[in-house]
Parts: sequence; structure tokens; C-alpha cells
Amino acid sequence: MVSALLERENRTILISRDRTRVIHLNNQKGEPFMRLYLRLAWRNLWRHRRRTLIIVVAMGLGLALMMWYDGLVAGFDQAIYGNAIKVLGGNIQVHAVGYRASADQIPLLPLPDDRRIAEQARAHPRVQAAVRRLVTAGLASSREGAFAVNILGVEPQVEIAINLAWQNIVEGRALQEGDQDAVFIGKGLAEAMDIKAGDRITLVGRAPHDQMHRRTMTVIGVYSLGLPEVEKRTVYLTLSEAQTLYDLRDQVTEVAIFLKQLGEEDMVIADLSASFPNVEIDTWRTYFPELESALGTKTAVMNVFSVIILLIAAIGVLNLLLMAVYERQREIGILASLGFRPAQISLLFILEGVLYGLVGVVVGFALGLLINGVLRQVGLDYSQFANLSEYMALVGSRIYPEWGLDKFIPRALTVAIIAALAAFYPAYQAARREPATALHTD
Repeated sequence: MVSALLERENRTILISRDRTRVIHLNNQKGEPFMRLYLRLAWRNLWRHRRRTLIIVVAMGLGLALMMWYDGLVAGFDQAIYGNAIKVLGGNIQVHAVGYRASADQIPLLPLPDDRRIAEQARAHPRVQAAVRRLVTAGLASSREGAFAVNILGVEPQVEIAINLAWQNIVEGRALQEGDQDAVFIGKGLAEAMDIKAGDRITLVGRAPHDQMHRRTMTVIGVYSLGLPEVEKRTVYLTLSEAQTLYDLRDQVTEVAIFLKQLGEEDMVIADLSASFPNVEIDTWRTYFPELESALGTKTAVMNVFSVIILLIAAIGVLNLLLMAVYERQREIGILASLGFRPAQISLLFILEGVLYGLVGVVVGFALGLLINGVLRQVGLDYSQFANLSEYMALVGSRIYPEWGLDKFIPRALTVAIIAALAAFYPAYQAARREPATALHTD
């Protein structure tokens, strides 16, 4: 029955004459076939520590770079798209039934249970803030002409924590609770109307039943977001002033909800819809499809770059594994002469590739967390790119990457699979070596 005995590391392995069974002699019950091959593959990894470290570090760096890349993209999304969504009205908007059908006209429909909706939204762990607003369409006019604007009645003490206008004042001051006969406008509108803080403008807005209410008000302050076209479209009043002016006593037309992370809208909507079935709850995608299109285009382009990174990693792993095969030709000849079939030799090399991949994933995970952890503290300076486009003004001076874990599982699986696939060709090369030729290779 005995074809050969292989002594290695004080363990004896018996190979049957027909080469179909491998039995561990030190274990009378025998050792499972795959466990034995995994053990052999794992020990082979560390027989050449330098080569293994090179392969593992190369794979780990590839995964770490993908984590850094994902974290940086997520940081850009939060800085640009997250801030754009703040400017445009929030991640989620809650309106009365019927608003969605005529949203382009900004209908003045009172929202039922607005206080309870806002309170429940604020209690949600994914929500950063929820604000009550009265929104209507109107005109702002001065001696320079009339300009179409959206008029927002807001609660200043709540808006100050979330509204970028309150954080970017260039003239005067922001609205405060109790301000009367006061309006807060953007720099783009102020320049178009040729006015400054302290000047007076005439504001005309739509009340219920399509009535138009007119009032002359003082510009209390001017804000700048670096987006002139956006600044031209929005003016702010205190909520109490707007409710009085537009005949909606103690009522609002929407609750705007701002999330801690972009992309979690559907989960929050699912929770709110169960409690408030008689309102319309929509995400920013409903009212700003052009922003969703821009985000989708960006994601597609970024995915192309991630594929390129993976291909580079695959080529590197394939090259390293091929080198390992050519360095181990004598060992391959010994295995073949001891009775290992070509399929068994191939399996051994494929398992080594899988183990390289798994160890590389662990190393890459640690390196990725280290890199992103440091960058989350110090940030990346992007102030020199602020003028490339209008929306780059929303980035600010620094980008703070995320941890890059959103896509970690598919990335890690991809690295492990690439390592296994990259091992197939070297495994094929190893299996087809003639024992006599391999044994006499220097």
C-alpha cells in the first residue's frame, strides 16, 4: 500500500499507492483531506517569510488604498453633496398630502402634526436636525427691479445649528428669534438688487387661496455660500413673522430633516412613515433630480478608477505568485515524485493564493484604518481647488475622509478572489512540471 513517506516538521504523511488518499499517521482516526492541505499551504506561506511579506504587503497596500479612496470619496460626498442638500432644503422633506403633485408651484398647504413629526425625527439616531418651516413663492424688489425668490419662515434658534447661511454671514447679522420687519438675504441677491445690510426691500409672497401679501422690510444681514445663483433664490424671515404675513397662524408647510450621513434617507423614511401615514415624505432626490444625476455620474466614474486599482493589484499578485512557482521547482518535483497528482499540486498552490489573499485583507484592513484614522483628524487641504466650480465652494478649506468601510466587505472579497484567481496560472504551471526536470532545476 505504501508508495512513499514524506518526513516534514516531525510529522509523517502516508500517501497511498493509487494516490487518492492522504492520511496523517499520527492521528489514527485520520485527518480531513482539506484540513491537511490547508495546513500544508499555511506552512508553505511562512517557509519563505520575505517573499510572503512582500506579497502580503503588496495586497494589503492595494486594499488600504481602496479603503482610503472610498473614505475620500465619501468625505467629498458629505462635503459637497451633503452641504448642497443642506442648502437645497434637507435630506428629507415632509409635506401635507397634495404637495407633491404641485411642488413646482410651492403650494401653501398647512402640515398636520408638524411639531410631533419634528420631535420624533429629532429622536431618531440617524437624524442630525429637524426644522419646521413655512415656505412660499414670491418676489423681492428694489429700485433695480423684481426678482423671483423662495420665502422661508424659519425658527432662528434651530436653524443656527444646521443652516449654512447662519454660518457664513458677510454683512450685518443673522435673524434672531423675535425679529420683526426683518429679512435675511444672500450676497448674490444683494448684488443683483444693489443693496446692503440696513436697506429696505419690498417682499411679495403668496398666501392661501392665491392671495398676494406685500410688505416692505429691512435687510438685517447678508450671507454668502459662494453660490450666487442659489443665493439669489432664497430669503429668510422669522417663522412668527411669516405666519403672520401669510395667514398661517401657528402652522408650517414643511418639516425639513437633516441626516448625519448621506444615503440613509430610506431607513429614516421607513420609520417615520409607520407613525405618520397621512403625510407625504420625500427625499431630496424627488425635488432635485439633477443633483441625483450628478451624484450617479460621479459614482460611475469613481467605480472605473476602483476597477483600475483592482487590476493593478491583480497583476502584482500574479507576478509575485509566478516568481514563487519558479523559485520552488525542486519542491514541486519532490511532491510529484512522492505521488502527488497534478490536481493535488494545483490545489496546494491555489490554497496558498487564497491564504495570501486572506492575510493581505487583514493587513490591508489595519493599514486602511490607520490611514483614514489619521486623515479624519487632520483632514486634507483643498482650499486651492475652491474656485474650480460653484459647488466646490461647499467643500470649505479641508476634506475629512470617512473610515471607508461602506464597501469594505466587497473590496475584501474581491482582493481574496483575485489572489485565488491569480494563483490558477502558477498552479497550472506547477502541476505540469515533469518530476525529473523539476528535480534537476537549479
